[in-house]
This record gives sequence, structure tokens and C-alpha cells, in this order.
Amino acid sequence: MKIALGQINPTVGDFSGNAAKIIDYSLRARANGAGLILFPELSVCGYPPRDLVERPSFVTRNRETAERIALETRGIAVICGLVTPANSETGKSVMNSAALLQDGKIAFLQSKMLLPTYDVFDEMRNFAPARSQELFPFCGNRMALTICEDAWNDKLFWPKRLYTVDPVEALIRAGGNFVLNISSSPFWIGKRELRRDMLVSIVRQYKVPVALVNQVGGNDSLVFDGSSIVLNPEGKTVAQGKSFEEDLIYFDSKTLTGDMHEQIAGEEASVYAALVLGTRDYMRKCGFQKAIIGLSGGIDSALTAVIAADAIGPENVIGVGMPGPYSSKGSIDDARALAKNLGIRFELLPIDGVFEAYRLTLRDVFAGCKEDVTEENIQSRTRGTLLMALSNKFGAIVLSTGNKSELGVGYCTLYGDMVGGLAVISDVPKTLVYRLSHYANSRRAVIPAATLEKPPSAELRPNQKDTDFLPPYETLDAVLEDYVEEMHSAEQIAADHRFDIGLVRRIVGMVDRAEYKRQQAAPGIKISPKAFGYGRRIPIAAKNEF
Repeated sequence: MKIALGQINPTVGDFSGNAAKIIDYSLRARANGAGLILFPELSVCGYPPRDLVERPSFVTRNRETAERIALETRGIAVICGLVTPANSETGKSVMNSAALLQDGKIAFLQSKMLLPTYDVFDEMRNFAPARSQELFPFCGNRMALTICEDAWNDKLFWPKRLYTVDPVEALIRAGGNFVLNISSSPFWIGKRELRRDMLVSIVRQYKVPVALVNQVGGNDSLVFDGSSIVLNPEGKTVAQGKSFEEDLIYFDSKTLTGDMHEQIAGEEASVYAALVLGTRDYMRKCGFQKAIIGLSGGIDSALTAVIAADAIGPENVIGVGMPGPYSSKGSIDDARALAKNLGIRFELLPIDGVFEAYRLTLRDVFAGCKEDVTEENIQSRTRGTLLMALSNKFGAIVLSTGNKSELGVGYCTLYGDMVGGLAVISDVPKTLVYRLSHYANSRRAVIPAATLEKPPSAELRPNQKDTDFLPPYETLDAVLEDYVEEMHSAEQIAADHRFDIGLVRRIVGMVDRAEYKRQQAAPGIKISPKAFGYGRRIPIAAKNEF
């Protein structure tokens, strides 16, 4: 039988829109001779729904929508994800389920057994786990229907298992000979390769084919890459969907041959595509058509502007230059040149007069005090105020431009350069910012050469350089990766990299002290295994004596 994978981009809570996608893809697959089509985890309601599942009306709409999809897709069997009521002793009222829609009704229901609670996942908060799972017969096979994490506990692949049961193993022991997995598996660097390697381990161990359909699109901080895949029992990829865009692919369940659509390869290209998709979907799903970006002439704002122009079109991006008393003419020229190269609107709003007004207002109360970071922050907050004024006036979202390195050590100003509705590159270390910028220019040279070559500077005091306060970014990023993503101690980091222990402790201290800033930051797009945000829950009021 021809089986289809419907790699769609659902929106959380958009039952009518999600249903329309599922019905459209199903009818297209039926017209092309498919007898079964799979859609991603919780595709009916969108993933992750988080605490929306606590609303009875939300749960009811899941069932009603699935029943309507069943009635409108007669002639093809449909597997889709939805929230269902639970009769559970855990106190959780709902389950994360997969429904087989056939002949106008819900013919089979399977619920998720393994509920992840690490990183960005908190499914045990919302869902009750399935106590057992069953096979269902289809096209001459005994299908093992699993939901995302249910396939992520193979004892031969993982050095440390997170669960005591393995649903795939149990279903295959019960006679399953074909594994279907519907997923909403978020992207981060290396995730696609990890996902494929994990599935290869399963098929080679049990000698059964595996078909995985994955959600695509951005929902809040998460980006889902799609990259749906079908593997034969030897571990060979026999069908695959595109990365970072919706797709419909087919494979034959008997011959195990199918569509092979090209995927985006390479770290820079993949991260760039994820950032573009995440920005586009965040704006589209939140109802914003236009974006505003403060253009300093530096590399961070340049990359953010390039991403925004690709995401929503240059006609919908406004770049704002806000030179102050310490801004160089070169930076203003670079910002203007970038805007021209991208074809975006550019406005120049000098802040000298506003800054002087602040100083005059504060002159008496600051009498006898030396100028310090206070005056620097006033400049940054002046710019933040202007950006938010434009946002209010034009109904456009401000995209903040801080990178992960700066956010990590607090080299950013609350209510200044941190203002905005989305922090596009907040999970991108400075060294990767440069790599992505060169990648963007390899596609079309838009970022001025001077922006790529000049030493990074906030330009908030005379002759300022980032290295006045920070170590070289190559050093800083190495420490941040080990401390934030790997959770290594300062002593281990210093030993592994042969860094000065005093320097490492200073960086670690800055990371810890800046937690209060990060918890007030705009949401960012996750592209690393451990991003700042709700996947890293660190107390603000704490001491590091460990």
C-alpha cells in the first residue's frame, strides 16, 4: 500500500486551520493513490499546547475536530495526534493521543506512554501516561503506533535510559512488524542526525521498518524541522521529507521505496533556515506583519535584519539607526548600506538631544558622581524607548538583536537593547553569528564588509570595545557552551581547555548574576541543545557554592 506522510505546520489552538490542512493533505494523498496518511503529534490542536489542555473546551474541540476530519476524509485512513480525556489516578485529566480515522469514525486510539520532562519538555505536568499500548492491523502488517518520545528509549542506543519501559520493544514483542511514529520533535544543532541515528538503531535491532512524520514550523521559542523519514530494516533511508518546510511524501509499505526530497545540509545553512522559519512563524502566528530593528552598524543587528527580510519580506522590515555621541560615522554608514542592500526602509533618529536631556534632568541628583555604566545604559534605554514608540505607532514588533554570548554574561541593558517581542539570535553565540553572517553573504552579499571586519563595540563611550569587558569571544563561547549546555564546573572547564581558572570563574559568576536579566528577556528561537528560556530553569536568588 502507498502510505503518505503529511508534514504540516499547525498552529496551537487553531482547530479550524489545522483541520483544513489535515483534510487537504489527506484528499491530495487519496487522489494520488495512498491508503493511509500520517500527521504529526498533536497535529489537531498544535504542539506544544502546554496548560491550554486544562481548559475543558480545548479538550472537547480536539475530539469534535477529529470526528469532523474523519467524516471529510473517507476513502483514506488518517492518523493524527490529539488531546483526549484520561481516566487516571495521576490527577491529570488528559492524554497525548494518536487517532486512526477510518470510514468516517475514530477506529483506533493510542496514547503516549513516555512523557518527557527534560529541557523544554514538561509533559508530565499536563498529561497522564498510557498504561499500555496495542497493535492495530493495516495493509497486511501489525502496526506499532508510537508517539514521539515513545521511540526514544532504546537500550542499545542510549548510554543512560530515562524510562523503565520501552514501548517500541513491547509492541514488537507483541508481534508488531512495522513501526509508525508521529512526532513533534524540535530542532537544534545536531538533532536531525541524532534522530536518524536513534531510528537506525531500532530498525537494525528489530529488523522492522520505521516511518516517522515530524511537525514543521515555529511555535513560540521552538522550531520544528520536519525532516520526516522512512527507514527499511537494514537502516537505509528510503523516503524523506524536506527540512524547514511543509511537505507531502509517499512510500510503498511492501517494496519500501519512496520519495527522497532534498534536505538542507550543513550547520550554518540549517541554523539560518531555522531562524528564518522561527521568525516568520512567530510573527505570523502572533498576528504581526511588520518588524522594527535597531541598526547599529554592528554584526548582530545586521544578521537579525537579514533574517527578518528573508522571513517576512524586505518591504515589511524597518531599520532604525540611532546614533549617539560616541557612534562612529562608519557605523552609521554601515547601517544605511545594509538597509539599502536589503531593500528595507531606513530611518535615522539621532539620540544626542534626548541623552543630553536625561543628563540635565539627573544633573543635580548625580552631583559629585563620576560617569560610569549609568550613562551608557541611558543611551541604550533611550534607543529602546524610541523603538517601542515606533512599535506602538506602526503596530510592528521590535526584534531585539542580542546574541547568546552577551545574554549569557549580562552584557546587555534591561529596557534598552533587550526591548522587543522576539530575540531572534538570543541562542546564537557570537562566533556563530559571524559564521551565519558569512553564510548569508555567500547567498547574496548584503552585510557590508566593514561590519564583518571591525572589532565589536557597543559604542557607548569613547573608543569602547567589547574586549574591554569581555574575553575574546572564542574563549567566552567555549566557556558558555560547557557551563550552560554541558553543566560543567569552572574547574572542569579550566582543565579541559587549559584556561585560567580565575577567568573561568569570572565568566561563570557573570552568567549566574545575569539570571535576573534573562528571565525578563523576550522569548528567543532555540537552536542549541540548551537555550536560555523555559528549557533552563535556574533560580534567580541563589549562590553558586557547588
